[in-house]
Amino acid sequence: MPGGRLTQQERQQIALGLADSLPYAEIARSLDRPTSTITREVMRNGGPTAYRADLAHRATERRAHRRKAAPSRGPESAPQPHGRDAEAVAEYEETFTTVLMASGLPKMTARVLTCLFTADAGSLTASQLAQRLQVSPASISKAITFLESQSLVRRERDEGRRDRYVVDDELFYQATIASARANDELVKTARQGVAVLGRDTPAATRLENIARFLDFISESITRAAEQAREVLHTRPGPASDDTAQPGPDHGQPAV
Repeated sequence: MPGGRLTQQERQQIALGLADSLPYAEIARSLDRPTSTITREVMRNGGPTAYRADLAHRATERRAHRRKAAPSRGPESAPQPHGRDAEAVAEYEETFTTVLMASGLPKMTARVLTCLFTADAGSLTASQLAQRLQVSPASISKAITFLESQSLVRRERDEGRRDRYVVDDELFYQATIASARANDELVKTARQGVAVLGRDTPAATRLENIARFLDFISESITRAAEQAREVLHTRPGPASDDTAQPGPDHGQPAV
């Protein structure tokens, strides 16, 4: 049933879908499950190329047994502010981490970024991150170094002169602009290859087309980021009934 634990038969269907190179969303629809459930299941059990239904099922049973045998002392057991459901928060954090991993982030880096995203203050010290994730300070330091290099976090000093790692309203704007700049470097390098390989050769034509494509994408990304930047500083209003539950014709012109 949707929302319950995956059965062994469902895991076998996931394995078959991966073998057929089906997208996670299509596998999820065939099982009447959320796409995030399939993504999390695959990523926590070896990824799309190493997933094994029998091994995944046994690993899940072992995790469930450990939870019953010893109450967790991880971040999900900490008291939650604003009356939040601790179990629901932990489940959401796991889902968010899995999605970040699917986008290319290493697991620890994804866990750190999820912690920062879901902290109301939007900032934590290295010791707070290590405590919440139950990992060593060295693991946090390595993850933070990568995130800083990608403009995904910034560093501040608090009153106690401790480093705090911050995600703020400018996060996605800065990361998007950094991505566009990385594309600019690829454009420049591709066009250098055109001169080296000879403008009228097939290889040079290929590189020039790549450069033109990436140049267009980079310009479009930068323009869109500038236009949408103010959205990052806007507090969303309460959802109306119309926006919360659109009908099947939502967004379609009247006829």
